[in-house]
Formats: sequence, structure tokens, C-alpha cells
Amino acid sequence: MVPLPDVHVIVDYRPALRARTGIGEYVHELARALAASAPPGERLTLFSSSWADRFMPEVAVDIPAAARVDRRVPVRALTWAWHRAGWPPIERLAGACDVVHSPTPLLVPARHAAQVVTVFDLHFLHAPAQTTGAVRRDFARLARDHVRRADHVLAGSAHAASLVGSELGVPSDRITTTPLGAPGWAAEVRAARGRAVGSTILFLGTLEPRKNVGRLLDAYAALLARQPAAPPLVLAGRPTPAAADWLERLQTAPLAGRVRTLGYVDDETRRGLYRDARMLVLPSLDEGFGLTALEALACGVPVVASTAGSLPEVVGDAGQLVDPHDTAAWTAALASLLDDRAALAQGAGGPARAAAFTWTAAAAATRRAYASAVNARRARGPH
Repeated sequence: MVPLPDVHVIVDYRPALRARTGIGEYVHELARALAASAPPGERLTLFSSSWADRFMPEVAVDIPAAARVDRRVPVRALTWAWHRAGWPPIERLAGACDVVHSPTPLLVPARHAAQVVTVFDLHFLHAPAQTTGAVRRDFARLARDHVRRADHVLAGSAHAASLVGSELGVPSDRITTTPLGAPGWAAEVRAARGRAVGSTILFLGTLEPRKNVGRLLDAYAALLARQPAAPPLVLAGRPTPAAADWLERLQTAPLAGRVRTLGYVDDETRRGLYRDARMLVLPSLDEGFGLTALEALACGVPVVASTAGSLPEVVGDAGQLVDPHDTAAWTAALASLLDDRAALAQGAGGPARAAAFTWTAAAAATRRAYASAVNARRARGPH
């Protein structure tokens, strides 16, 4: 599909307003890549609504070519109105456009614009009890209908695209796979690491049931029984209420004093964590993409990830893939990378694997999907 000239795209930027984790990072980096590669006549607008939060200063630095619309409407109020009433249309809030892109499976209401959604996983359908907030309240109830009504669906991986087709019934010609990109700062971290193997076992992600942190703690406790001098485990990510039991475990032996929790970490801290990591561990029960795994590969950090979701697509043969339910296998995988030679050998293959994932390619695929959506919307006629 050839991109259309003179297209105005509005992207819902709200997930990136605060902590840019997961979808927030996707929104920001995709917008940056779209703006940097925009053909003549294409316009990009970032839409935000919040009573308390404004666009961060880095948005103007990173994405100077994009216009910004900032409405002082509480996020929860607008989300409720959009999800429950399908109102107000984006045109009323941000002006006329050709495409409106929601980075979630739920549509942004529109009078005339083509509607595009992004799907990374269907965990909210498979395990709704493990979700919270608007995801728990609205996604399981609405996503199936919204995704089917979208003019085009972006899938963060081939695994996600398969689920959209098989479980939601979306035809393959309305689905475009758009894997995320490796970070531009990875080379700097690799240089800082040099030939060092790192001094911590790193987990980076929200502390929620889907991330399977309890299994990781079991495996790490078993590792300590075998190798008392094993590196400390660092858990970096926002804790959810479901993490209370995990955090309580850290106060007793054998984990007391051996596991550090950092909460949400900013960009600079995250890069420092990769610089000092002996390995990144990601034991998720499901994963929509696995951006932290890609970041670690790009930085030359050995990766041990689960076989769930899209992680095998990202990690490939550049890391170790382990059954998320097999504690003994996780313990063995951690132990194997405590050998300096093994860690250096595995870390060396990461950058080449990560180089296959670029935000430029993600933007190009997304732009083709926008053109397909506009054509589909025009073929449907008036709303």
C-alpha cells in the first residue's frame, strides 16, 4: 500500500504522558520515527488530555515537527466517555484529520477519520483477573468489538497478529505487523560495559501477575542455595497491589538483603541498570512484545526470557528461552550465565539480533497501514 499524500494523522499520546513504560515508550518512539520520516504534506498531531499532566519538555525536543493538542480534560473522564458513549469525536477535541491512531485495542471515536488501533496481546481476554483499572473494566468487554470495527489493526508482533486473526476474527488484509525498534542509546551503553560481564541479575518491568515475578524469586532462592555468592537480584518497575506478597517475601531469608527493589526508573537510571547487568531476566507468562529484552540485546546484555507470547520472536537464538512454569530450568539458566565466558559469548550476539528491529521500519509499516485505513474508511462512506 503506497502512503497517501497530504494525510493528517492524530496519535493518542496519553499513555506516554507520565512514565513511559511499555505502550508509552511505543507511542513516543513511533511518533518520533513518523515525524522524522514524514513525506511532504503529511502532518502529525499528538493528542493529550489530562487535568494534571502536560506534555514533557522532551516531546518538543524529540518530536519538533509534530503539532500538539493538550486538553485539560481528566483522563478518566474522557476515557469513560470514549469507552461508554463513543463521544466526543476526536474532531471536536483536536480538529479534522484523516487518521486517528489509538495505541490500545479500543477505538478513539471519530466522525470522519479512519480509525486505527494497536494490539500487543490479548492477556486481558485470557486472564482478566490479572489486569487492573480501565484495562480490567473495559478491555475484555469492548476490545473484541472495537478491534473488529477498526479500519486497520497494527499488531506488535507476528504472535499478536495471529491472535487478532484467530481469536478476534479480523481478516489478514486489515492487520499489519509492526515490531518495535531497538533504542538509539544502546551503543553508548555497550561502550560503557566494555568487556565487563556486569554485577547484577536484572528484572525490568511492572511488578504484576503477568510478569511471573514469583517464579523468578523461587528460581533465585534456589540459585542462592547452590551459589551463595551469586549476584544480587534487582527488581526495577512499578509495584502493583498484586506484588504485595512478593515484596513481603523479600524481608525473609534467603532473599532478605539479596534482592533490591527500585520502583519505576527513569531513562537515565534504566541505561545504568543495563550497563551494570550480568543478565536480564524476563519470565513473563505473556508478553506483547518484550521491549526490555530488545533493549538488553542491543546493549550486549545476556537475556533469559520465557517462551511465552512474542518473546521468542524478539530474542531468537541470541538469548536463552525458558518455560515460564519450570523453576528448575530458570535456576539452571541463571546459573549458566554466572560463568564469565558464557555470559560474554551470549551477550556478544545480542546487538546483531537487535539490529533487525528499527523504529524506521516500524514507522514505514505504520504509514502503509494508515493509507490502507484511509482507503477503507473512504470505501465505507459516511459514518
